[in-house]
Amino acid sequence: MKNVFRHTARMLPALLLSIAGHMPQGMAAVETFTDEATGLLSWQDRHPGFSLQFIQLLPDYVRAVYSARGLPPKVVELMAGYCMFGTIIKNESDKPLSYRVADWRYITADGQAHPVKTKTQWLKEWQDMGVAFRWSLLPDDQQFAPGDWSQGFTTLPLPRGTVFKLKYQWTQQEETHEGIFEELQCAPEEAPDV
Repeated sequence: MKNVFRHTARMLPALLLSIAGHMPQGMAAVETFTDEATGLLSWQDRHPGFSLQFIQLLPDYVRAVYSARGLPPKVVELMAGYCMFGTIIKNESDKPLSYRVADWRYITADGQAHPVKTKTQWLKEWQDMGVAFRWSLLPDDQQFAPGDWSQGFTTLPLPRGTVFKLKYQWTQQEETHEGIFEELQCAPEEAPDV
């Protein structure tokens, strides 16, 4: 079982890119996909020149990723307790663009908007726990040249299976653009029967 998790952890970048590569260019609506092998969901929102994708991650996968890097069990379990997504951002335009996770908000069923925890906030928390580790989380903010892309984990303090909205922003040529995922859903505790 340990080797399966190790193999899966090494395969995440290829998995994220292969899923992202199956999307037609120029779509402006959120598309939802179900992975035939795992039953897990992913969502992609495409705008002219910009795309953002969220892929459900199971708690055991998160445990495997952080355990394989030698993080203490308390950090591994902390991270596995979060609603976690593999996230891919792409600049598909011919002009630079940027984003800031601090500008993103997830909206719970009660209509309340909450900030998304940033990589900087996680690094401070990990440092306070005696852990010096930087890999895996989506960068707080980035500048993208045409064709650039990035990936990392996005974390939300929500229970398994929770459905929520996520509002996000990006900037291009000093103009701020917004998008929304109306029905993102946290991964279940275990993979669905496929």
